[in-house]
Amino acid sequence: MKFYFALLLMGLLTQNFILSKFLGICPFLGVSKKLNTAVGMSAAVIFVMVIATAVTYPINLLLETNDLAYLQTIVFILVIAALVQFIEMIMKKYIKSLYNALGIYLPLITTNCAVLGVVLLNVDNGYNFPQSLVNSFAAGLGFGLAMVMFAGVRGRIENNDIPKFLQGLPITLIAAALVSLSFLGFTGIVEGMGLI
Repeated sequence: MKFYFALLLMGLLTQNFILSKFLGICPFLGVSKKLNTAVGMSAAVIFVMVIATAVTYPINLLLETNDLAYLQTIVFILVIAALVQFIEMIMKKYIKSLYNALGIYLPLITTNCAVLGVVLLNVDNGYNFPQSLVNSFAAGLGFGLAMVMFAGVRGRIENNDIPKFLQGLPITLIAAALVSLSFLGFTGIVEGMGLI
């Protein structure tokens, strides 16, 4: 049980995919302007990460037993692309406002390196099926935490008088760097608690 708690802490804080591993930066910078779009994108990414892990884990076992492990990346990308298309169709039919708000960033989940990264890291770390699911869920929660936090930061930035040469992308990148630095304070928390 301690190991699963450690996986949650790592996914949320110490091994956050956006702020520590710098995976998934495109939606992080593109969709985090408003809180509702950040939450919607986070929910979609969490869903895709967990379902992609559940689907790719048995596929990976088949690939490894047949000495086809070199096909992992291609197969994983195809599974993720199919899942994103499924989510996109559901959102377009039932949650039209969120679908319109996410715009081009929803199909970009297909190429979101955080989604592919979590699936590949589960394999590389040798996690079993429950550990892979918990790690994927924690990574998705960490993605969501970073998105929601940064949406709040960007909201505060927009309400301030920023010098002209820093307006737009420069101040956004500076703010992202400061938020990322704040997560460095959590480094070692899992090891210090003796959970792993």
